[in-house]
Amino acid sequence: MEIAQQVAALREALRYHNKKYYDEDAPEISDFEYDRMLRSLETLEQAYPEYDDPDSPTHHVGGSASDKFSSVTHPWPLESLQDVFSFDELAEFYTRAQADEYVVEYKIDGLSVSLEYQNGIFVRGATRGDGVTGEDVTDNLRTIEEIPKVLKDAPPELVVRGEVYMRRSVFDAINAQRELDGQPLLANPRNAAAGSLRQLDSAVTRARKLSIFCFNIQNSSELPLTSHVQALDYLKQLGFPVSPRYPVYTDPGEIEQEIRRMGDSRGELDFDIDGAVVKVNSFARRQALGSTAKYPRWASAYKYPPEIKETLLRDIVITVGRTGVLTPNAVLEPVRLAGTTVSRATLHNRDFIREKDVRIGDTVRVRKAGEIIPEILGYVPEKRPADSVSYEMPKVCPVCGAPVFEDEDEAAIRCTGAECPAQLLRNLMHFVSRDAMDIDGCGQAVLQSLIDADLIHSAADLYTLKVEEVEPLERMGHKSAENLIAAIEKSKQNDLSRLLFAFGIRHVGQKAAKVLSGTFGSLDAILEADVEQLTEVRDIGGATAQAIVAWRGQEQSKHLIARLRELGVNFKGEQTVKSDLLAGKTIVLTGTLTLFTRKQATEIIERLGGRASGSVSKKTTYVVAGENAGSKLKKANDLGIPVLTEQEFRDLIQEDEQ
Repeated sequence: MEIAQQVAALREALRYHNKKYYDEDAPEISDFEYDRMLRSLETLEQAYPEYDDPDSPTHHVGGSASDKFSSVTHPWPLESLQDVFSFDELAEFYTRAQADEYVVEYKIDGLSVSLEYQNGIFVRGATRGDGVTGEDVTDNLRTIEEIPKVLKDAPPELVVRGEVYMRRSVFDAINAQRELDGQPLLANPRNAAAGSLRQLDSAVTRARKLSIFCFNIQNSSELPLTSHVQALDYLKQLGFPVSPRYPVYTDPGEIEQEIRRMGDSRGELDFDIDGAVVKVNSFARRQALGSTAKYPRWASAYKYPPEIKETLLRDIVITVGRTGVLTPNAVLEPVRLAGTTVSRATLHNRDFIREKDVRIGDTVRVRKAGEIIPEILGYVPEKRPADSVSYEMPKVCPVCGAPVFEDEDEAAIRCTGAECPAQLLRNLMHFVSRDAMDIDGCGQAVLQSLIDADLIHSAADLYTLKVEEVEPLERMGHKSAENLIAAIEKSKQNDLSRLLFAFGIRHVGQKAAKVLSGTFGSLDAILEADVEQLTEVRDIGGATAQAIVAWRGQEQSKHLIARLRELGVNFKGEQTVKSDLLAGKTIVLTGTLTLFTRKQATEIIERLGGRASGSVSKKTTYVVAGENAGSKLKKANDLGIPVLTEQEFRDLIQEDEQ
């Protein structure tokens, strides 16, 4: 490839990944890979200056300011840092800097922001953006408890730079809750922090419990400070959180040791780092060194390379999540990686195992994705045992023994057990929810307390609870316990449609549950219907019918149904479908109707088991044409669809209407 093409390709790729990382908070490559790509472009531009361009990614910082927020012009530019990837490159930095003292800090992996104070009052906060213009996220920054809102004995004007991040413990807790709620998991703490800070609703940001480390006073030249360490001490005195470590060194050898120590401690920290920052301590020396168009010459960021090691894959074990998803996990020969001992790594899903073709007994290459999560990159072919066999996911749930649902169009494999212990809390939350059995006062915390007290093991156990059992639970009391038992008792009388939805049968949502209840009128009738009878019901397709048949055939489902019946839960529904005269038929109404209102005609069609549609297609059974019928009538004639007058439609339904 010619130099010009290489430069163009690198710039296009970097701009794409800049947008994914800074603007969309959804990076597709690691920081290390991005930095290497940027370094390659810098090298080419230096070697071939004729291809340099002021608009190149090498001359710009970060992303762009989103139009979702007001833009902020930073009083002092928020510069990026020059990355280095070896101690030899760091030695070149010392040669250029010629400083007496250097400060070493953690390089926090988060989102850079500026905080502006006037007379000690926090007045504005902004993201870095492109270093010159950022986004006004003041309201969201106010939700971060660690940011002081009022300073004592502060200068008239103070601009502080910091890095907003999400603690690993907070990240883990949020993802645990999102899994329980059936929401997509957050990718990593850095993306989670960036996305949370750029929410339009500051209540969402507050709920994410973000943190911050402050590391620079942007207008330090206006204050009686002579060094970086003095500035950090001053920030601490004012109440700002700063890096927990910022030792001062004069010897490059000691700096190297400190960087290695920081790297080895990564697994023990509650925050992510992707490197260590080395800064000239003296502000006078910084002033003399100045900055390039993009980087300060007085600082350098040592980036930790992803550490990859080989180890033995001893076994593959399956865990079942709260939503019923089966996740394969690799059991590894313990190996030291990025500061911690790794003995397990997720294999994600069936498709990942197929793609990587990893097998029990393989020697695999492992690294920590984002320096946090152990990740298997692949196996070492020359070390594969001769008798190895491909791994197959189980056909039944390893927790409860129920069949699993496996869809070739979806990577996730799910347990279908109605009473699977692994899914107990999740299933109960759905069962009691407002659109299901609507049991007031039975939220997640109460359900968890009931489970912890060993009072419930399935939804049916809710109907066996007594006031005296519930009363001792945390945050309960006698009155709350009475109200809960009353709400549970009341739910027994719910319409069948709510119970059907509460079962959590695949594909059976609220609408399908209402249609089934209205058509069959009882749970027993639904349990006896075959696939053909089920698919004759409007809006019930083959996949839904098959899911119902599969679910009702399981022993766990039979047990749950039997217990609910015994405990007096209503199995009857309001049978809104009075006959099957129009079962399986789709009818389109067009023109002005005179014998019925359009609503009346629609209700009649549905009551007789048919489906009222708003558009004509090859699947249409009849078109009922009133006065001034237009394009729908023409299309029906073109397709050869039978057209009925209102009187003909009335004659068709007459027998059932009487």
